[in-house]
Amino acid sequence: MIGIFKQYIAGVDWLTERLGAVVSWLTALLVLLIGYDVIMRYLFNSSSAGIYELEWHLFSMIFLLGAGYALKHDRHVRVDVFYHRMSKKQQAWINLIGTLFLLVPLSVIIIKSGFDFAANSFRLQETSPDPGGLPARFLIKSVIPAGFVFVFLQALAWIMKSIVTLTDRSSNPPTE
Repeated sequence: MIGIFKQYIAGVDWLTERLGAVVSWLTALLVLLIGYDVIMRYLFNSSSAGIYELEWHLFSMIFLLGAGYALKHDRHVRVDVFYHRMSKKQQAWINLIGTLFLLVPLSVIIIKSGFDFAANSFRLQETSPDPGGLPARFLIKSVIPAGFVFVFLQALAWIMKSIVTLTDRSSNPPTE
């Protein structure tokens, strides 16, 4: 069973790293787009609703698609008062319980409601209400459930990593 866990963890970690690379390029693109927008606005007194919306769409994609990467690298938000002082096994218990009872259910809820939200937007062929805004607003709404699918996959890997840590006999103190 542990071997299967380790294979799943390796596969999801590989996928998460690839997605992290894509997100890093989206971040670079966002920086360039904001630079262009600032130059156009302040030097040429020209602005575009489409450019402004694209900035927010890229930011949303970076946040949503990068969340699984942040989880993989343990760079997510944590109230870390005692956690860093705990043993690896105690940390694994905290990770297991928190992921199992908080992160997984939250991810499932957001995937389900996000899918319905995006599907409704697809049915309506929703576009920006702003003149000059971006068409196909339904595309960015589909990133919500997609991003949380990656969080969910990484959460399962996090659970499996915790189980592997908890069942690792080499780090258990000997019993007397």
